[in-house]
Amino acid sequence: MKSAITAIGTAAPAYKQSQQAAAEIVAKALQLPPAETRLLKSVYRATGIEFRHSVISDFCRQPGEYEFFPNDTSLPFPSTAARMQAYRRHALALAMDAVRNCLECDARRQPRDVTHLITVSCTGMYAPGLDIELVHALNLDANVKRTCINFMGCYGVFNAIKCADAIVRADVESKVLVVSVELCTLHFQRNDSMDSMISNAIFADGAAAVWIEAETSREKCFRVEAFHCDLLPQHSQEMAWQIADSGFDIVLSSYVPQAIHSGISDFIQRFLRRQAMSMRDIQIFAIHPGGKKILKACEEALSISEHDNRYAYSVLREYGNMSSATILFVLKAIWEDIRSGSSQANIWSCAFGPGLTLESMLLTIRMTQ
Repeated sequence: MKSAITAIGTAAPAYKQSQQAAAEIVAKALQLPPAETRLLKSVYRATGIEFRHSVISDFCRQPGEYEFFPNDTSLPFPSTAARMQAYRRHALALAMDAVRNCLECDARRQPRDVTHLITVSCTGMYAPGLDIELVHALNLDANVKRTCINFMGCYGVFNAIKCADAIVRADVESKVLVVSVELCTLHFQRNDSMDSMISNAIFADGAAAVWIEAETSREKCFRVEAFHCDLLPQHSQEMAWQIADSGFDIVLSSYVPQAIHSGISDFIQRFLRRQAMSMRDIQIFAIHPGGKKILKACEEALSISEHDNRYAYSVLREYGNMSSATILFVLKAIWEDIRSGSSQANIWSCAFGPGLTLESMLLTIRMTQ
């Protein structure tokens, strides 16, 4: 019996800001000179993002009105401890919104049925953690089996789904709830380097949840078929996280799109050979929208069109890059677009992260007639 994703839920925080307005606010907050302001605005325009969300209000405020970041530029930015306190204040509520959205897919699905809970995040950690808080908030059995996947970056959810798949294959009665929460904007850095500028311009906050169980006769599901991962160690320093004194410093080199371009074609071919498949067998692509240039690099290397990549562009445009939660937003967009003729269609999904890691999975749409 194969496992299947039978429900997907997503949630974004209330504070929503346009990319254009965000660039103006950041330029003022950092007191950038005219030349650097023009560069910053050009970076923000080039992202392909129109809106992003945050759990903190500062990105919707003007300098002098901030509540989290300092209004005096001579003062230091919040410490890592302060950012982790903010993560703890906001993570549960956003996670619960995503779970509720997930459960709304089918009234027959109830929290009391959950046997395993897997949480995913690379933007915050504490103990007792989000997993235990979710047990209490959802009134789950105290005996529910908990797993936490932390600090793996944008591909973290793939590992959570791998764990869920193994659990369900071992026990077909298992009901696994996977919850990803990423509060990337808490780690905004006051740094005028290009890497920091790119990171500040693309990352956003969001949460997502998926219900994974043995494939059933439910109206529709994404059957989990296979996984494949690989490393490009020659590019290991192009994407990385560091826990610093003032939050988590992300290294996101402008060379990342080229690195992905150099490796993703061979990567998918190795995956397809293992499944005795070819590119013609893939009908739908769900690529992590790490940035516009990354999506373009994938299209060129895989010989697919912008239309093939439309779900990733839609999420990037409306939400930005929410790290590990983002791919579930992409799958949710596909889920909502499914029509009766989509049954048996294959979805190839992939994401990227520190290492440089390439992670992927194959899903098949199943629908009852």
